[in-house]
Amino acid sequence: MTQPSSPRDSDQLSIELMDIWKTFPGVVANAGVELAVRRGSIHALLGENGAGKSTLMNILAGVYRPDSGEVRIDSLPHQFRNPADALSAGVGMVHQEFRLIPSFSVAENIVLGSAPSVINNRHVESDVAEMAHKYGLKVDPGQPLWQLSMGERQKVEILKVLWRDAQVLILDEPTTVLTPSEVDELAEILRRMADDGRSIIFISHKLHEVSGICDEATVLRQGKTVAGSLEMATTDRNELARLMVGASPTVPARPAAATPGKPLLELQNLSATGDRGVDAFSDVSFRINSGEIVGIAGVAGNGQRELADVIAGLRPSNSGSVFMDGADITAISPRRRFHSGLAYIPEDRLGVGLAPRLSITDNAILRVYRQQRRGPFIVAEKALSYCTDIVNRFGVRAGDLGGPIAALSGGNLQRLLVGRELDGKPSVVVASQPTRGLDVQGVKAIQDLLLDQRNSGAAVMMISEDLDELLTLTDRLLVMEGGIVRGEFDPRTASRHEIGMAMLSDTQATPQS
Repeated sequence: MTQPSSPRDSDQLSIELMDIWKTFPGVVANAGVELAVRRGSIHALLGENGAGKSTLMNILAGVYRPDSGEVRIDSLPHQFRNPADALSAGVGMVHQEFRLIPSFSVAENIVLGSAPSVINNRHVESDVAEMAHKYGLKVDPGQPLWQLSMGERQKVEILKVLWRDAQVLILDEPTTVLTPSEVDELAEILRRMADDGRSIIFISHKLHEVSGICDEATVLRQGKTVAGSLEMATTDRNELARLMVGASPTVPARPAAATPGKPLLELQNLSATGDRGVDAFSDVSFRINSGEIVGIAGVAGNGQRELADVIAGLRPSNSGSVFMDGADITAISPRRRFHSGLAYIPEDRLGVGLAPRLSITDNAILRVYRQQRRGPFIVAEKALSYCTDIVNRFGVRAGDLGGPIAALSGGNLQRLLVGRELDGKPSVVVASQPTRGLDVQGVKAIQDLLLDQRNSGAAVMMISEDLDELLTLTDRLLVMEGGIVRGEFDPRTASRHEIGMAMLSDTQATPQS
């Protein structure tokens, strides 16, 4: 095992976490973790889902209190009672799961908690616009948050921390909802912040991003530090991956193509309105056959999310039809679609897919709760047995199944959501960003589950902003831009440049049959 090393210029450390322990019921999240971050650096915190990264950062941000250990900022010991204490000490965290109020405007979300109870909206919006322009984070300060895409909401979270002038920024998977160009912009922003003397802790599973953005890295595995303050200039991605998983990584091979059967999902001239009152997509027509995965590629905000919602019955269509196995389901309820064999994995797992205030067990039975009843009441033993089966079969790491779902890590939230949706052997699976924010092992687990669905005869529609994932996993690839399907590509032969042009321009790509 590689031992943690001392960073250079130890007198310039801004953050020191020393022998941090944190235990939850049935789970040791941090077991004597050590972390040292230099002032003016971008420091990667790496590890698989469940390695203890988010718990450690929640301790630094004042969300949790450690069971033991010491937190030092600029060599001074601190004990935070809450996030406000951490912010007062200059530590701000951008969480993976957004903490925003949908009914508030962008500006109101940014200044919430740091402004007087009565504010001048025009002045605040002007100040927010100026700050957003300064850092290259393009948002409309007066726009209601619920109208924003997931990528735009991530920018609001970053602006919230910048508004409070935090000198230590913790970014938990900040790029999972950003396009490649937005990732490049964020890298430039972070570098300017580091050059100004801020310290940035960057949590990511995307090793190519870490290599290009960060100065140093610390790796956690099973709640312990296995490597500390590695210099990125002299550490390659294979070594980082080995430290994270404890074994040499394997290069994923393209799965063998299945033989498609009859059409199970068919869209005919489908159109719908977005949250902003304008067309989200229009005249969309395609079919997905039994035994194939069809990918939907595109930059965030081009109608993919709204398309998935319409198929799931969560958003009405303006025109056109949706067919499942030859039956018109355009006007039927989401519950009836579920009973007809539709599974839906939404991109917003904790806002749409799961109920944060309910327990792990309650969330596991949401779609089959009627089967867990005796009369009007849920049978606790039956519900717990069903949840336990989901947890065991889909590899969810959870302690108390009666505890809140929000206590699970992002990867385990996704495993539970996917497991719940796939449990009933659906004939059609709509998966939107199903591997976003997961580690290497988590990504492979979800991808394997989707391949299993395809191989068992289901029709799978997969929306992803990870083009490499779509090129590896899908049998056919559609590109959406401006709410229109710009072309169909064979992922085995299409070039990234050709697909990229369809994603970024309004030139009609040539469909491939």
